[in-house]
Amino acid sequence: MQIDLDLKRCPASELVMPEVTPFAALRYNLDHIRSLSEVVAPPYDVIGDDYQDVLYKRHPSNVIRVILNREEPGDEVDETYSRAAGFVKQWISEGVLKQDDEPAFYLYHQTFEISGDGGKPETVTRRGFMGRVRLEPFGKGSIHPHEETHPKAKVDRMKLLKATEQNNSPIFGLYPDDDNVVIECLEVAKADVTPIEATDDADVVHTVWPITDSEAITKASQFLSDKPMYVADGHHRYETACDYRDFVAEQAGGIAPDHPVNFVMTMLVGMNDSGLVVLPTHRLIRGIRPLRSDELIERLGDRFDCETLSGGMSAAPDAWTRIQLANRQSLMALYAAEDETWVMINANETALIRMSELAGNQSATWRSLGVSLLHKLVLEDCLGETNHPKPTYVHEVNDVLAGLKGETDAAESEGDGDYTFAALVMPATVSDVEQISLNHERMPAKSTYFYPKLLSGLAFHRLMP
Repeated sequence: MQIDLDLKRCPASELVMPEVTPFAALRYNLDHIRSLSEVVAPPYDVIGDDYQDVLYKRHPSNVIRVILNREEPGDEVDETYSRAAGFVKQWISEGVLKQDDEPAFYLYHQTFEISGDGGKPETVTRRGFMGRVRLEPFGKGSIHPHEETHPKAKVDRMKLLKATEQNNSPIFGLYPDDDNVVIECLEVAKADVTPIEATDDADVVHTVWPITDSEAITKASQFLSDKPMYVADGHHRYETACDYRDFVAEQAGGIAPDHPVNFVMTMLVGMNDSGLVVLPTHRLIRGIRPLRSDELIERLGDRFDCETLSGGMSAAPDAWTRIQLANRQSLMALYAAEDETWVMINANETALIRMSELAGNQSATWRSLGVSLLHKLVLEDCLGETNHPKPTYVHEVNDVLAGLKGETDAAESEGDGDYTFAALVMPATVSDVEQISLNHERMPAKSTYFYPKLLSGLAFHRLMP
């Protein structure tokens, strides 16, 4: 996709990277931990109850006890957060967690398999590094969001931040770097550094090198100095970090510019990195009256070209294959639960005209996104559905089918009962993220899923000096 920037909406003065500095991370002490793989976990928002239990049983010092502490019988209100903080203090006092002696940029590789040409597995590596980024309010500097956030998630993360006084998981930030010069500066410096490694349950290998070489750090920082940052993942945690900084400043009557709370731990990846993979985020929704396929098509009117698929619920993989091959944001598949039928729909010119009427204040890029068409035009305008519970978000077609069959253990699922609606939709691209961010717009929540997720437990950033 070619990007046509609106310079009036994105002044050149804003295209500057915020301050990125090394930090001395709090990390698991391998003298106390047999294997790092036993104590790490994915981010809290992709962990369901069953997997939470698996992680709890895996190791008594697994980071799950911090990022997603479970309720215990007899708990007082918010005791999960105080218990999480207690684990942090206990592990530090026991030497399970130990702070590094000097600040570093933490070079971070994630090696994983994707489906390549002809469906054959292909091994790729995403390269980035963890540093700490000076906080700026979204829309007032050079850090750009691209997705909407939910208040409930921010309340939860704020309680955990106040209790533990540390960043427990990194934000994921992207920056433009056509020639990958930033990461190459750090790659050169890793030659004499001993890496640490963990393998997650998706067989992704996570490797970290603490880079303390001052020349490499200075060069990388200089190359970053004229670049903006786009938040790829962690919007809730970023906004919460800003709120927590303000809370600490108010409580203390002001804080010094170099106070750790002014920064947030961030994984930075170049937008041209060959391992940057964006997966779809499909929707499962409760609370919508089940529709027959013919009624669904009628409600969509003349805005979509529609086709019903044979095969019932199990036609989902065929529908998704067709969407992928077409590679068009306008094409999606909707599930009519009343007669268990998938309907392929393609937004036509009438749909785009209607989107201009409904969202004329948004850019053409925003209005053409599959997730925007789904939420604004299909759900709100055509179906009149605005009060349903927050969707359950899944990334594999098999998980969509499991949800429709009542077999899912999805994290952050809201509401009870059967799912009565589902949608298969294309992910936004990295170019879409850049354009939307620079336009100071927000995509609907969960418009992107950068795979693989960053692990929690590789590093922590302490916020109290």
